[in-house]
Amino acid sequence: MAFLSLLVALSAVPGQAVSVSVPARPAVTAVQIEFELQQQTLAPTADGWVALLGVDLDVQPGKHPVTLTFAGSDGSVYSESLTLEVLPKDYPTTKLEVEPKYVELSSENQQRSASESVQIKQAYAITNPKPYWSADYIIPVEGATEGSNFGHRRIFNNQPRAPHSGADLKAATGTPILAANAGKVLLIGDFFFNGKSVFVDHGMGVLTMYLHLSEISVTEGQLLERGEIVGLAGATGRVTGPHLHWGARVGGARVDPFSLPGIAGKDTAAASADRE
Repeated sequence: MAFLSLLVALSAVPGQAVSVSVPARPAVTAVQIEFELQQQTLAPTADGWVALLGVDLDVQPGKHPVTLTFAGSDGSVYSESLTLEVLPKDYPTTKLEVEPKYVELSSENQQRSASESVQIKQAYAITNPKPYWSADYIIPVEGATEGSNFGHRRIFNNQPRAPHSGADLKAATGTPILAANAGKVLLIGDFFFNGKSVFVDHGMGVLTMYLHLSEISVTEGQLLERGEIVGLAGATGRVTGPHLHWGARVGGARVDPFSLPGIAGKDTAAASADRE
C-alpha cells in the first residue's frame, strides 16, 4: 500500500512543547514519531492521532529531523521525515556573589540530594505509554495567568547552575494546587531542594510536577481528574518564600508548562500530516 504525505515543517524554541496531529485516513492503523531521543506511538482520537514532542532547554538552534512512521492495515510500513526548526531564544542569566554556605552543600546534604535525584529519575522512567488525559491542560493555581523564571540561568560565585526548569507561580501558603490534567501520581516526597512535591504522569511521556508544597493531598498511584487538588502551596525545600514551582517534562525534555496544549497566552507549534 502506498502513502502520499504532505508534511508541514515545525518551528519551536528550546523549552517548548510541540503539538503534533495526524488526520485520520483509511487503511492507516497506527502512527509513531521520533525526535531526538524521544519515540512514541501517537494516541488515536476521533479525528486521527495526536502526540506531544518536547524541545529541551539545551537543544541547539537549527533544523532537526523528525520521523513519522505509518502502519497500514495490510502490514505495510512507511516512514516520512519532516523538519523541526529550533529558533534561538535568549533566557535571562543572573550572576550573583553570595556567601559560600549558600552555594556549597554539606557532605550530608550532597548525599541526600544525589540520592533523591536518582529516585526522581527512576520514577521518570516508568511513565505510561498511553494518555490519561483527554482534554486541554489547565494552570494549577486558580486565577493565575502566567509564571516566571522558566529557563532563567543563575551563576553563583562564578559557578553556573542548571537553568530553572519550571515556572514559578505566585501562591500564598495554603493555596489549593490543582492537577493540570488527568493522570496518575507517580511520586510524592519531601526533598532537599524541592520540598514537599507531587509528580504526576499524564501518559505518553508527559509529566508535571508541583514543588514546595506545604501539604500533600494525594498518594502514590492515585488516579487524578483534571483540576483535582494535589496539595497546598508553601515554602518547603530550598526556597526563600511561598510559591508554586510548576514543572513539565515531555519525552524527558524540560519544557515550559505554559506551552502545554490549552494553556492561555502561550503558543504551541503544530504539525499535520495529510495522506490521500
